Amino acid sequence: RRAMVKAVQEADKGLSEVSDSFSFLLQVTPVNAEAAWHECRRSRFEVIPKFYYRPLAVEPGVLKRKLFKIGIEKIEDPTLAELFRQRQDELDRRITMMTDIGTPRFVLGSQQVFGNVESDLIDMAKQLLTQIASRSRDESSGGDLSAIEFAELAKQEIAHYRQQLAEFTAEVIVRDDMFSGLMCSDGDLLIGAKAKIPRRRAEALLQHEVGTHLLTYYNGLVEPFRLLHSGFAGYDSLQEGLAVLTEYLVGGLSRPRLRLLAARVVAADLMLQGATFVETFRTLDREYDFSQRTAYNVTMRIYRGGGLTKDAVYLRGLVEVLAYLARGGDLEPLLVGKIASDHIALIRELLHRKVIQPPALEPRYLQFAGVTERLEKLADGLTVIDLIKGYQG
Repeated sequence: RRAMVKAVQEADKGLSEVSDSFSFLLQVTPVNAEAAWHECRRSRFEVIPKFYYRPLAVEPGVLKRKLFKIGIEKIEDPTLAELFRQRQDELDRRITMMTDIGTPRFVLGSQQVFGNVESDLIDMAKQLLTQIASRSRDESSGGDLSAIEFAELAKQEIAHYRQQLAEFTAEVIVRDDMFSGLMCSDGDLLIGAKAKIPRRRAEALLQHEVGTHLLTYYNGLVEPFRLLHSGFAGYDSLQEGLAVLTEYLVGGLSRPRLRLLAARVVAADLMLQGATFVETFRTLDREYDFSQRTAYNVTMRIYRGGGLTKDAVYLRGLVEVLAYLARGGDLEPLLVGKIASDHIALIRELLHRKVIQPPALEPRYLQFAGVTERLEKLADGLTVIDLIKGYQG
């Protein structure tokens, strides 16, 4: 078929509407992370912090009724039907997780949605932590940008894409209720008011957040499949892996950044093994020599909601993307929208059948000096460990 039949259109629309009705990451991110940091420090990190979360913006029961009214059984194409069932199941689990925030059930839902931490991934993370020095001036030299200063750069980046695609209506919002850091939600870029962005990392983070997360969101938004902008089931791993890859392509994947991604994997594994917040914090602080602030940030992200394994997908996704490029894969299918590795073949087929169109926007970073050479190098089969060789010394 070269067109979407009515049953597919209706299911696609229904799933997209449910997905767009809540912001999962915002919902599971503590609103008191900054205050909890100060309390932790006063207690000399002996007391497990208590986190508070936003009230649910949706009624879970109503949302689930809407979710399961979607007539996926009417779809005749078995491949598309299975694709939509996977997303329906994942949305059901995410909604359940939001009702389980702060309970032991939350981490069980996290394992179902984001997976466990594989032993080979843990080995790689520990290898990175061992091989990369804990003290580096990769990011410290050059000073920091404030949240407001970085927001101005992000607005300029967004303006570049808006000139090419009117639908690229992303906004940059500095929020006081976010501890720090960056987050893309509902097609906007959210920046924590206390965020400090190393100048040497600014371009890499712009390409991570705007050039990847927002670009794939809006590329998916203008496709016939609305689900491409809200995400196919399991899209987080490939999406974050691609975003980290862009940091490498623009020369901004620093040693501290790779150590941080590795620390998230180790922390997630410790959490799943039953370690407490304080025990995981101490491991990162004392055994792996992270600063107390960084160790707290990583631990908070892993233990938020009751235990979130999502942060392990950054390193896992980078491994996936590198393996894909080493097999001769190209970037175009990955830019159409938010998909998982399992969906690449389907995306290629849908592009061939003209059911969907090639990406409306091409990332700006592809025009940067040295990017083509780095992509060609990746096609030779570089591993994550190989990526750090240029940062040693």
